[in-house]
Amino acid sequence: MRSFSFPIAAFLTACVSVTGVQAQTAHAQAATPRYSTATTPLSKLLSDPAAKAIIEAHIPGMTKQHGLMFVKGKSLKTIQGMSKGGITDEQLAAIDADFANIR
Repeated sequence: MRSFSFPIAAFLTACVSVTGVQAQTAHAQAATPRYSTATTPLSKLLSDPAAKAIIEAHIPGMTKQHGLMFVKGKSLKTIQGMSKGGITDEQLAAIDADFANIR
């Protein structure tokens, strides 16, 4: 009689390995914030009421500026460079910390 213990053990090991990779990937995705001040375009942030409220809480009046149409494709970090000190690194860090809580 032929033994199938090795192929079955190899198969089970492969299944456990794949499941572990899937779990790590899911954990990494869960740990990655949905938005970032460095990469997410302002238009995407403003389309989410939670993100918009966070921006408004840390940079009062920002979401109501008339000239936003000209910078909607840019990230807040890029806009910071044009703000002549109007947006600080501390504000962006606080916004990113709050963005981490949006799922």
